[in-house]
Amino acid sequence: MLPETWTILKLLKWTTAYFKSHQIEQPRAAAEILLAHTLSVGRVGLYVQYNRPLEPRELEVFKRFIQRRIQREPVAYIVGKREFWSMDLKMTSDVLIPRPETETLVETALTIVPAVPGPAPLRILDLGTGSGAIVLALASERTGHRFYAVDCSEKALAVAQDNARTYELDRVITFLQGNWFDPVREQGRYYDVIVSNPPYVSTHEFAVLPPEIVQYEPREALDGGSDGLETIRIIIREAPDCLVPGGWLLFEIGNDQWVAVEKLIARSGAYSDWAVIKDYGGHDRVVQARAIARKTE
Repeated sequence: MLPETWTILKLLKWTTAYFKSHQIEQPRAAAEILLAHTLSVGRVGLYVQYNRPLEPRELEVFKRFIQRRIQREPVAYIVGKREFWSMDLKMTSDVLIPRPETETLVETALTIVPAVPGPAPLRILDLGTGSGAIVLALASERTGHRFYAVDCSEKALAVAQDNARTYELDRVITFLQGNWFDPVREQGRYYDVIVSNPPYVSTHEFAVLPPEIVQYEPREALDGGSDGLETIRIIIREAPDCLVPGGWLLFEIGNDQWVAVEKLIARSGAYSDWAVIKDYGGHDRVVQARAIARKTE
């Protein structure tokens, strides 16, 4: 398929055109990331030595990466990492690939969690932590508070723990395995902030998503049931039993779900001060709501 001698620049041009012909999104970026990973250099490093010819062994490795991408495997799984909040996080097919819009959830939480802990550090819970992207971002920015992360998948938790060790945050995050609130329910109203990027894609919508998602990413992290709100209902219903009075619930939603989600929050009677925050694309993205005191308290 390829001539015997290829320089970095020539190979980038060829690969970009090849990806375009196969309708691969962001073909140039994909070519650069895969080639940089092949050569163990940064993307900038490719252009510092753009006339350098690749060795046969390097070409063979890169060729395998191209074939995997043509099969629509996500770049993050091929190279085994994805950047989020300026951290290079380990990625496997056991975890959802973090999206840039999820940084809106982190930014919103940072406006609530003080930079300097008071006499009692806040307790922050991340539900469905996956790779640990959200809780790691928060723990890296808000040292001194206490962090907890729950996921039902043992393999996902292993990835999250690896990422925590990489950034020396494993001692400040407690990882718990279980389904949503199951591992923490007995603690009662213990947490000051609960954050989550739950599955919110409807089953019908999931079926027509790009093959990179449908064939490779964990369905349980994306499929939110017939209307996309199955897990969100659970979170809205059960979070007040785990939040201190005045504690905050923050979670991500689809860009057309706010009207339905607001009705669920209002009907629960368990929250005040709810609102939706838009992401940088101008879409409704993060819901925040404050737990009110129960009448029995």
